[in-house]
Amino acid sequence: MAHKMALESDLVKADVVESMEFPHLAVKYHVQGVPRTIVNETIHFEGALPEARLVAELGKKLSE
Repeated sequence: MAHKMALESDLVKADVVESMEFPHLAVKYHVQGVPRTIVNETIHFEGALPEARLVAELGKKLSE
């Protein structure tokens, strides 16, 4: 989903990191399960969220 958003907007950047290949990043971002989505280093979601829920949660958290 993050990559779809990045394709639609130049304001969004998305990267995928293989936690087994970059264990220091898995530790830094407290990866307990995958996928783990991290937004602006502060917002995070564990697991695959349906598109509508991800958009709703992002809107809610970014407006706080």
